[in-house]
Amino acid sequence: MTLRVQILKQTFSQSLGLPFKQLLPESVIEQVMNELKIKYNQRLFDPIVTLWAFLSQVLDTDKSCHNAVSKVIAYLAGQRVEIPSTDTSAYCQARSRLPEKLLEKLFNQSGKSLEERVVKEYLWCGRNVKVIDGSTVSMPDTLENQKEYPQPNTQKAGCGFPIAKIGVIFSLATGAAVALCIDVLNTHDIKLARQLYQFLNPLDILLGDRAFCAYADLVAIKKINCDAVFRKHRARKTSMLKGKIIGDCDKLVTWYKPKSCPKGLSQDEFDPLPQTITVREIYYYIVIPGFRTERVSIITTLLDKAIYSTLDIVGLYGKRWDVELDLRHLKTTLGMDVLRCKTPSMVRKEIYVYLLAYNLLRSLM
Repeated sequence: MTLRVQILKQTFSQSLGLPFKQLLPESVIEQVMNELKIKYNQRLFDPIVTLWAFLSQVLDTDKSCHNAVSKVIAYLAGQRVEIPSTDTSAYCQARSRLPEKLLEKLFNQSGKSLEERVVKEYLWCGRNVKVIDGSTVSMPDTLENQKEYPQPNTQKAGCGFPIAKIGVIFSLATGAAVALCIDVLNTHDIKLARQLYQFLNPLDILLGDRAFCAYADLVAIKKINCDAVFRKHRARKTSMLKGKIIGDCDKLVTWYKPKSCPKGLSQDEFDPLPQTITVREIYYYIVIPGFRTERVSIITTLLDKAIYSTLDIVGLYGKRWDVELDLRHLKTTLGMDVLRCKTPSMVRKEIYVYLLAYNLLRSLM
């Protein structure tokens, strides 16, 4: 290892706004690289220095590559070592060499390590709650980005920017992001969710809005030994006169399998679905003086009223707003709403680095 790299690693581990030495030590990065069998040459911008610089870049108000390289030069100045060129090409090439799988695994590992620290008193009824939602991010208007993540078809060519749709699962207890998927803009939230169910652990509770409340998805979530709490989709009409009443504004109802295969499901996925499922429907009213009274209906697979009371479930759904705040922190506070990378591969890497930086901040909190 060259002296310049040693100086940079020592400096990055102690400054730049995050104690990388404690939160993302060199040993953890090397372990993941060994698991992925990643080989690299000894150079100034090796994967570890590049990753730490990338993290600092997304956390800085000036997110330019020139600013990141200027910081590296500033830290090496006065150390009696060769100062690198102010040209950003070496750093940009080093970022492009970072494997996407490395960033994805480090992100997943950061969320998982936070989950492992949660004590029982922060769980909901002794169970871990995950909150799911979708959002969008825009990126520079390059041919590669437009081809992979085209702009809305309602806009004329040249009048908009490429936009990607992201689906994220957050932990309610830690606030950390634990799962991510990236797709094109016109992807429905529920399609993103079906890519994220694999990241749920047994006995997790998935909390979401009405976009995720579908028959097939409730079945899929129960199949992996998890439960769901969603707001009822407005397209589903059920009468409170039907079903088994188990409390005030609380009843068990039977849902029947759709007669035809819904969009987003293949026939092979639709055919094995059971003919009926039993869900619990809870409704309540939001009354604000001067505004129209709104009725909210919650659908959940938590059927045992003795363990999960009506008020507990209503209170839990009220916490769904936390995911909106978490996304706002990512997009507005950290600045992920407008990405800077000019190729689809680098765009995905940039998103993973933002989420990794967000989880490291959550570790501090």
